[in-house]
Amino acid sequence: MYKFLEQGVHGEVLDFPGVISWGNDLATVRRSLASALVDMAEVNLSRGESLPLPNELLTDPEADLEEPIYLIFSASTHVQIVPTLIAS
Repeated sequence: MYKFLEQGVHGEVLDFPGVISWGNDLATVRRSLASALVDMAEVNLSRGESLPLPNELLTDPEADLEEPIYLIFSASTHVQIVPTLIAS
């Protein structure tokens, strides 16, 4: 959801509480809102909390523009081998 204000643009993911952003233009807010969505999802998962279920029916009557935003995860394993220092 985006709302155009005199000072800039407000963005919010309606079905993921806490995911909000603000910027000077729509392109900036789209990028920062996507980043905020990933950050909030990572916080939820790191705390062992579930992610909110997507709800395409949520709407804000005061929004100037509504469009979907998708959260796509990729998983990987990072293995780092740290050599043991041998004291001489």
